Amino acid sequence: MRRSTVWLPLLGFALVFAVVAMALVRPADRTVRSALIGKPLPAFSLGAIVPGKPGLGSATFQQGQPRLLNVFASWCIPCIAEAPMLMRLKRMGVPIDAVAIRDTPAAVQGFLKRNGDPYARIGNDRESSVQLALGSSGVPETFVIDGKGRIVLQHVGDIREDDVPAILAALEQAR
Repeated sequence: MRRSTVWLPLLGFALVFAVVAMALVRPADRTVRSALIGKPLPAFSLGAIVPGKPGLGSATFQQGQPRLLNVFASWCIPCIAEAPMLMRLKRMGVPIDAVAIRDTPAAVQGFLKRNGDPYARIGNDRESSVQLALGSSGVPETFVIDGKGRIVLQHVGDIREDDVPAILAALEQAR
């Protein structure tokens, strides 16, 4: 009996090591998803942040045509990385609107000048209230909104080449 108890600490260590190794091999998905998928956009109205471009309100998304809603910031590095894909989607005829998070007009103007402007409207979300109401936890995030103002898809992170087909398919299904 005494001999078997000598091995218990080693077995305990092996068990802890196995659990840690499993967590390293398959880390948990820490992506925060919006609870509003399949539900209407929350009501909001944001003023313009860029001169000559209108602000944004939830009523824009209830006009019968699916649209993208991109949550971005001029200070966001992944937002710069996704800019070419948003420009590509715009050239394909996809209507894109945006919510600028905790930003300034001059910084957003500079961002659009350097990276292109795919947006029809940009709302100024100084306090991130609309971002939080959408269930967005960071930037960039993009939502596919159907023509009735219902959130169909949430894309967390920057849009990359291989994400475009899924976004286009979601837009098509939202018609």
